[in-house]
Amino acid sequence: MISKEFYPEFEVVRNLSRCTNCRICEKQCTYGVHHFNETTGTMTEENTYCVACQRCVVYCPAGALKIVKSNNTLRPNTNWQEQTIYDIRRQSANGGVLLSSMGNPSPETTYWNRILINASQVTNPSIDPLREPMETRVSLGTRPDTISRRADGSIDTALPPALHLEIPVMFAAMSYGSVSRNTHECLARAAEQLGTYYNTGEGGLHSDFYQYGKNTIVQVASGRFGVHPRYLRAGAAIEIKMGQGAKPGIGGHLPGSKIVGEVAATRMIPEGSDAISPAPHHDIYSIEDLRQLIYSLKEATEYEKPIIVKVAAVHNIAAIASGIARSGADIIAIDGYCGGTGAAPSCIRNNVGIPIELALAAVDQRLRDESIRHKISLIASGSIHSSADIVKAIALGADAVYIGTAALIALGCRLCRSCHTGKCSWGIATQRPELVQRLNIEEGTQRLIHLLNAWKHEIKEMMGAMGINAIEALRGNRLMLRGIGLTEKELKILGIRHAGE
Repeated sequence: MISKEFYPEFEVVRNLSRCTNCRICEKQCTYGVHHFNETTGTMTEENTYCVACQRCVVYCPAGALKIVKSNNTLRPNTNWQEQTIYDIRRQSANGGVLLSSMGNPSPETTYWNRILINASQVTNPSIDPLREPMETRVSLGTRPDTISRRADGSIDTALPPALHLEIPVMFAAMSYGSVSRNTHECLARAAEQLGTYYNTGEGGLHSDFYQYGKNTIVQVASGRFGVHPRYLRAGAAIEIKMGQGAKPGIGGHLPGSKIVGEVAATRMIPEGSDAISPAPHHDIYSIEDLRQLIYSLKEATEYEKPIIVKVAAVHNIAAIASGIARSGADIIAIDGYCGGTGAAPSCIRNNVGIPIELALAAVDQRLRDESIRHKISLIASGSIHSSADIVKAIALGADAVYIGTAALIALGCRLCRSCHTGKCSWGIATQRPELVQRLNIEEGTQRLIHLLNAWKHEIKEMMGAMGINAIEALRGNRLMLRGIGLTEKELKILGIRHAGE
């Protein structure tokens, strides 16, 4: 039943002089917006269902459609915003928790746009990346404290297990089930060709994708879905998921409607059953417990794989990271306040956690102050939009970054924020076979490769402008950053100066 209480958020504008009634929009729309009126012989629309996924606009052969934001508004009230009123009315009608997808859209939550990159001019000349070598490769993992020698006096070159990336960008955790099989295959193929890694998320690894193991990070979450010895040995690294930026402190839930066929088999649970990951790991209530799991996983894989611990960015993240660095982990992944996800309670997404920029800078500084920064690598994630954000993240202290939403946008996502419905028009966040096939694997893989190659070129350009020819020289180099419109406290936490200083 369609609610008429509020005017629709979006409106489909149909140019009747162009529309040929071909009904392609009706076939392409998974939300039931478009209908053919047999009586009038024309197309009609039910705007209440529209989520602005843009599928109908893209596929209309006559260019007869566009979707616009409704300009109907409630009476303005500074204290009671329109969205707040809508949310109260929705909850008073159904008594449910409001779910949202793809991160916090609020403009005040990102610091990237308030940080500028410094450039070299005369005393420290810039570098031309087209004519001089620029190093973008990084290694993630524990670094030795000292140089050790063998009995014959030669240097022992054996190093702890590490991840080796051609570019300091990896694809973030997105589980099979929350996203489609085709999405995972695009990510896996692109990671292999780019010399980087993709993360399975907490849904296990599809049997067809073990072939991409050298470029796969396998995740162990609280639900332990799909976790078994072969799975642990399949990947290049193991990630223990303790928290997620979009929903710190709570667990995960994949509805039974998505637990079908191969998804159920991969997760090792019955079809149609909800996959619920509890908020805590029920065997981890302290750093000592975490250490025990870390070494259990290392022993299970014969100490051949680095262990990542993923945590959400929260107010005491520096102290948490310090404990993790001493627990035996090789890498810490910090997921910030703006992180995307298939579904999260809006109240958690919008109000819990802190921005990745502040968390990253605080962690890097704490580890340096304690002289243990070399013992651990840092991965930053949560609303990484561009190559410039990557450069800024590395200068703030990251070794590499995860991208999730940006990768999905490259595959075709229009951020319609309806992932949790399973009706994704672009075949990305769905398990319906007729929708999954809409995502062309070859094309999707190539688009991901193009995106990261473009960003790699831009990173080189920005490094050259700074007079830096190796990404390692940029890590934690906050002298190359300046802030604008930030308070003294914010500048202090970020460890950067204000523009003009």
